Formats: sequence, C-alpha cells, structure tokens
Amino acid sequence: MSDSVRIALVGATGLIGSAVMAQCVGREDVRLTGIARRETKLPSGIRMELFVADPAKWGEVIEAVRPRAMICALGTTWKKAGEDEAAFRAVDHDLVLATARAAKEQGVERFILVSSVGADPLAKTFYLRVKGETEREVTKLRFDRLDILRPGLLRGKRAEDHRPAERLGLAAAPLGNLLLHGKYRQYRAIPADVVAQAALALAKRAARGRFVHDNDAVHRAARTLPLIAPEPA
Repeated sequence: MSDSVRIALVGATGLIGSAVMAQCVGREDVRLTGIARRETKLPSGIRMELFVADPAKWGEVIEAVRPRAMICALGTTWKKAGEDEAAFRAVDHDLVLATARAAKEQGVERFILVSSVGADPLAKTFYLRVKGETEREVTKLRFDRLDILRPGLLRGKRAEDHRPAERLGLAAAPLGNLLLHGKYRQYRAIPADVVAQAALALAKRAARGRFVHDNDAVHRAARTLPLIAPEPA
C-alpha cells in the first residue's frame, strides 16, 4: 500500500514488543520488521521479518531495512539484571541509546520510546533516574519526531512468571485505578495492548516535534489507530 509505513521494532521479546507484533496481524498500513538478540515466537498469521543479531550489528540491520519509524520497547527488570545497577543501566540506558543513535545515523525519522511513569533524571529512585537520563539523551539526538510513552504498571501476559509483588499489584490494579485521580491518574495500570496500539498510531504520524504521553495520552493515541478492515465474506 502506498500509505503503509515501514516500522522497525526493537524489544520484540518483551511484553510491549509482543503486543506490538500481535496488533500488526492483518494490518496492511504498517510493514513491521523486528530486530532482536534472540529468537522469539511470532504471532500466528503475521507477515513480518525478524532479524536476530548481536546489538553491535543492529545498525547494519537498520541500514538494510530502512524503516521510517522505530518503536523501542527495550528494557529489563531489576531482578533480570541480577539487582546490579551496571547491568540494568547497560540495557535501559546504554543499549537504548546505542540503538537510537544507530537509527538516527541511518535516517530513521520517527522514534517511539517506551519509558515509564515518573521517569526523571533527577529522581531519587535508580530505576526512574535511569529512565529519565535515557529520555534526555535520546532527545538530544533530535529525531524529526520523538514520542516518549510513560505508561503506568503494565498489564498483560508475560512469557515469564511475575514476581510476587508484581502479581499482587496486577491483581489489585482494577481497584487501585479507581482510587487514582487527578495528577495520580498517570500511575494507573494500563494494558500492554493499549500501549502497543498507541506506539503504532504514533509511528504513523508525520508532525514533527517531541511529545510526551502519560497514561491518558497513551489511551487517546491508541484510539486513533485505524481499525483493521474485516475480511470479505
């Protein structure tokens, strides 16, 4: 299709990346290419390529694919990083920034970064401080369009089991959401599918600038993603 957008996805093996791929099944308005460090199961019926390569080679993949937009859903957890600050920063800051630089060098116009509610380079919490520093450094690259998504607690089926605290938080999310109003609405839990829909919708937008999206803005963006036309009878 003439109006389809070629989108590269990094972080395909995670919750948001998996949701992005699932949302692309049956779509003709996007041409998705995944870039990952390891193989991952692709959704049934999807038409996409998945390049598995060492991150040092991702720039070469981006050069070959020539996407107009990139969705960056890279990220790890404190537990996966072995509760080691350097290991956590290596993924959520260093790898994200290296990927963004490679994208910029290869002419990617639009960059959609999945960050976190509360991200702030001056935050006292290490996790939020790293997220904020990453946002700041990616902003300096001056993409034609940069969308930063700051969702609250992500709801969705993960490949790995949740930690007890996270399982408890997800179970309590519906009730907790009812108690979060005003400036605290941004901390509400949000389905990963909604974040994925928003990321795809924003990847299709041509307006230039830097845009930061809290939970409410993510929901609004998700609603602008065109519905898939039903198959003819």
